Parts: sequence; C-alpha cells; structure tokens
Amino acid sequence: MIPWWSTSFGELEICRIAESVRSNNVSQGVVTREFEDALSAYLNVRHVVAVSNGSCALLAALIAAGVGPGDEVILPNRTWIATAHAVRLLGGRVVAVDVERDRPIIDVTAIELAVTSRTKVILPVHMNGRSANMEVIQQIARRHKLAVIEDAAQAIGSRNRHGYLGTQSDMGCFSLSVAKTISTGQGGFIVTNDDHWAERLRGIRTHGVESTKDPESWAMLGFNFRFTDVLASIGIEQLKLLSDRIAHLKEIYACYAEGLRESPFALIPVDLDTGEVPVYNEFLVENRENWIDRLARNGIESRPFYPDVDKATYLGVAKNSFPNSRNFSKEGIYLPSGPAQSLASIAQVVKTVHDEC
Repeated sequence: MIPWWSTSFGELEICRIAESVRSNNVSQGVVTREFEDALSAYLNVRHVVAVSNGSCALLAALIAAGVGPGDEVILPNRTWIATAHAVRLLGGRVVAVDVERDRPIIDVTAIELAVTSRTKVILPVHMNGRSANMEVIQQIARRHKLAVIEDAAQAIGSRNRHGYLGTQSDMGCFSLSVAKTISTGQGGFIVTNDDHWAERLRGIRTHGVESTKDPESWAMLGFNFRFTDVLASIGIEQLKLLSDRIAHLKEIYACYAEGLRESPFALIPVDLDTGEVPVYNEFLVENRENWIDRLARNGIESRPFYPDVDKATYLGVAKNSFPNSRNFSKEGIYLPSGPAQSLASIAQVVKTVHDEC
C-alpha cells in the first residue's frame, strides 16, 4: 500500500535524544531553548515559544490576545477543526467566512463584512502552504484595531513576497505533528516579533508563570503547554532537513502537475514561484468516494478533505452560504504526499489514475 502520507525519522534523531537523556535534559530546558533559537534564526523572527502541539499554540495565542466569552474571531470555513476549537474553548464565537473560489484560503473580501463590535481577532489559515492575503488582512485589522494571528500549521518554510508565512502578524502558530514537513511526533510553536506578546506567551505556557521557582502570587491565566527537551532533540535534527524536504515536496508536486494534467483530477494550485510549499497534494475530482475505492483496490491510499467548519453544529456558526467551501469539501481529495514519499510511488499513482480512466 502506498500511504497517503510518508515521513521519516533516523539515527541522527535517535542519537540526539539519547544525548539529551544522558544529560538529564528531558523536560523543557536548554535543548528546548536551542530549538527555539534555531527556529528563530531560520524564520528570521525575534521570538519563538515552543508548546506541546499546534492546537495549544492556537489556544495560547488566543489567550494572549485576550479572547474570552462572547468575543468573535473571524476565520475561514476551510481549516482543520483545531482552529475553531481553540476559539470555542475560550468561550469565543467562531465567525466563519467563505474561501476563495480557486483556493481554500480565506476570502479577504468577506472579512470586513463580518467585523462587528465584538470582533477581537482575525485568524487567517495558510492551508497547505498557501498564503492568505496578509496585506489586506493587516489593513482591515488596523482600521478596526484587531489582532491578527496566523494559523501556519501547514506552512513552515512557505513564503510570499514579504517573507515567511506565520511571521507577518501579531503571532503565528505552527504545528510539528507527524503529518507536517518536519515533525517532533507532537509539538508546535508560536512566533512573534513583539516583546510584549512573547512575554505573555511564555507566561501562559506555564500557568501564567515561566519560572523554576514557586510564584508569590498568580499573575495571569495560563495552562501547562510546555514542550520537552526530548521532542526538541528530534526537532533540532529535523530542522536541518527542512530545505531538502521542501525541495522534494516541490518535486512531488511537479510530478503530479504534469502527470495528471489530462485526467479527471484537477490540481488545486500552489504558487511555487512566490515560495509557497505544497505539503500535501490536493485535487478536486468528481465521484470522489468512487475514486478513493478504486485507488485503494490498486494499493494506493488517499483521503477525502475534512468537513467545513460550519458543519460542526456544536460551534453555533451562523447559517450562511459557503459555495466555495462546499465545492472543496465535496470534491477535495489528498493523493499520496510527504517528505519520505518516493517519486516512484508518485509515478505509480499517476499511472494508476490513467489506467482507471
């Protein structure tokens, strides 16, 4: 079976973990700070705050921004549900807007129409390394005095003409889960160029205090979102692979783009020329479930897109029309992807699609 996602960990990660354990660097400590510094240098950002996963990164950033009961957060109707769950867990209201017609990225023309007196944050999502229009989003945020938090969980290493995605707002949130370009198994981090936000985030990461000493008083809301030196050990070695992995992901994308040009599978584009990185290979295809079954019979795993955010009825998202989102959720499919996926496997997928046509 060719898996829908393939990544790898090796001897360098194992050796680095062993070194940390032998040095009693297990919980969050010096190795975590080394990893944060390496990420800071790579992304050219002042502050990196490592946390236990990407979902916690979103939650901590929203806490830092002051989101609470009744506050509204504008986000796209196409995103992994963690984006919306982080808002709801704080008592906030999820305000979903539609995505662009040709890309599952927040439609900036819909954002300002959704702003109310209760709006607190705009939360664009850089799905599959695609850049939301950060210039327009920042203009809207300034007009209405709103915070901007980027969900860059799927966008490490992706760029637009202004630089790395996730670094063009108040805070940017990243994931290091297994199905990402680099991974620590679980893990995530938040980036910011603002000293104030960084101080708040580090406090929030440890129940409002970032200290080895017991506090004299409880200063602010927080939780245990701490990272570990064991995970950081993996991350340090994985980060060294990032450039090569990005190059390989682009090769895979190019193989699909050329190989499936004349097929029922319509590639959802990623702009390689501006620096976007296609973590996954996403297509639209009619009769998606039938194709998933046909591919599986040929030893190829694929996955349907996840549902739109507004389909989570417990979130209480306002009943709106989301025509573009519906198209992606109905016909979207992931074909085999990942930094350890061989080009031979991609060629086999392409051949199978044509054989089944």
